[in-house]
Amino acid sequence: MNRENVKKIGIIGTGMIGTSLAALTAGHGIDTVMLAVNEDLRAASQKQFDSFYADLVAQKLINNAQAANCAKNLSYTLAYNELADCDLIFECVVERLEVKHEVYTQIEATCSKVRAICSVSSAFVVDDLASEMTVYKDRVIVTHPFNPPHLVPYFELAVGSATNPDVLSFAMTVLEDLDRKPVALKKSAPGFIGNRLQFALWREALNIVDSGIADPADVDTCLMYSFCPRYTSIGMFEHFDNGGLDLNYNVCKTIFPTLNNVQEVPESVATRVASGDLGLKTGKGFYDWSQKDISDFHTRVSDPYWRFFNWEVPEEE
Repeated sequence: MNRENVKKIGIIGTGMIGTSLAALTAGHGIDTVMLAVNEDLRAASQKQFDSFYADLVAQKLINNAQAANCAKNLSYTLAYNELADCDLIFECVVERLEVKHEVYTQIEATCSKVRAICSVSSAFVVDDLASEMTVYKDRVIVTHPFNPPHLVPYFELAVGSATNPDVLSFAMTVLEDLDRKPVALKKSAPGFIGNRLQFALWREALNIVDSGIADPADVDTCLMYSFCPRYTSIGMFEHFDNGGLDLNYNVCKTIFPTLNNVQEVPESVATRVASGDLGLKTGKGFYDWSQKDISDFHTRVSDPYWRFFNWEVPEEE
């Protein structure tokens, strides 16, 4: 980590993404301060932060002394003025525009030294995020990660019409120093890159199930044991170039007209939401989670990402 680029990072929001970002920045030796709404949320975040490092120790990626050393770089506050000297601030609050606007109002009032205000939003474009700002509109940028960002390297960056180009360069540099893989979009679009791809795939997966072609478990088996593992080593455009564009041109002519292009949320999702079958958190969604090994599931969620761990964590001095 190049400490010359950033001395202190602030994180507003103590949920999964905010706490994971704190694990990442503290693990790279950066003075990190998290703003919590109340003591209960602070305590919950601290517990999750500790669990992230316990997992890293269990995977033998770091030792206990290194984990303790990293934890020293994190502090919590309930006051915005404790963020006043931050070089960069990650905004990780709930995806409600009025809440984000209030956060930016507080930042403008207290954080004159901030060089980049980085929203992790997956839903809003920068111009909407910064629409109420009067002082630092040019410092706002989207830096959208995938959960958990201390393990998943990819970030996608999007700017607004008022964003200073230096802010994009600074955010890219900081993320690269954090051993992430940032990509700057040529222009902003809802869902950016990752979620547009992910939800296009899910839309067709739902269509396959709703059309009676296969059930959810069959679709998941296909994803886990056919082409998805390929894309952890090569890219999609690399794959189709390798296969030959002439061959795939003909496949496109056959398959594209049959793919689903529905503009509304499919009934199979809407009815489950209406009935309160929301997935793992309620015990039932497309799966009956009482019949599944949830501990094994959580292990499998993280398994693909351990190989990306490349922090240079110093031993305790």
